[in-house]
Amino acid sequence: MASYTYPVARPSGALTTEQIHLLLRNPLLIAKRVSTLTDQRFISDFLLSGRYTAEGGGIFYETGEEIFPTDNSQSVAPGGEYPKTVITDGGMASAKTDKRGLETDITDERIKRGAIGAVDRALTKIVNGVIRDVDGIAMSVIASKVTDTFASSAWTSIDNVVKALAAAKAEREDLALGLDLDTIALSGAQWAKVMGLFASAGVLPREDGNPIVSGQFPMNLLGYTWVTSPHIIGSNPLLVDRVQLGGMADEDLGSPDYTRSGDFNVETYSQRNKTDSYTVRARRVVVPVVLESHAGLHITGTTL
Repeated sequence: MASYTYPVARPSGALTTEQIHLLLRNPLLIAKRVSTLTDQRFISDFLLSGRYTAEGGGIFYETGEEIFPTDNSQSVAPGGEYPKTVITDGGMASAKTDKRGLETDITDERIKRGAIGAVDRALTKIVNGVIRDVDGIAMSVIASKVTDTFASSAWTSIDNVVKALAAAKAEREDLALGLDLDTIALSGAQWAKVMGLFASAGVLPREDGNPIVSGQFPMNLLGYTWVTSPHIIGSNPLLVDRVQLGGMADEDLGSPDYTRSGDFNVETYSQRNKTDSYTVRARRVVVPVVLESHAGLHITGTTL
């Protein structure tokens, strides 16, 4: 699994006009430049950490599979036989992949007058569009599948935060499903309020580990992983077990004109046009899959 750090710095440096034209004519170089913009930015891939391969336009998967066997272990005498148990499967479900993409034209005038900055801005905009739409779909799927809630006191003190998270985690562990809810996803406004609470209480790291200073996410604090994204929806913090919640199923269409680079299967396309311009395109063929709906819950009553 990729290591997530937000935001990701991308390569910088002055390129000549000739070098920019060579870059735009090379699909692999475009793909690598786009990968620096997409890597570690999908909140969907962070929360749905499983990686699956879709074939034929979709994926079949099992949901609600029990993590424990139906029988108990038994004492085995020296040389004795071990008891046998039958492993049960979860229910079958299917999901259809969706191709999300954008393209734009970069003219020779923009290249000459704006240099590599004009190219990066164009690539950033189409990449941001793909990330926004894929994340939006994934968060909607999570919201529709994860419907459990936990009532908390208002998060006006660290004590209330710790009590709510510990109680919610313990409640889920009591289901005996082997779940470990250890990641909290917050919207931007919620994140700002929580970080302000932590800062005023003096519980944030003082130097490099302080997200307010470094601007990097996620953050590990109080035994939990805290993450935010502008694409998180809902008015309540989301507490999840990223290992068991689900994953993202990508489909490789085998298109000869597209190049894939990076950890998140974003494909790119670049073509020289007769209109003194290049068409650049980014797409992702993917479907989010929630395998265990009990691997997450919404914490209500925080007043964030």
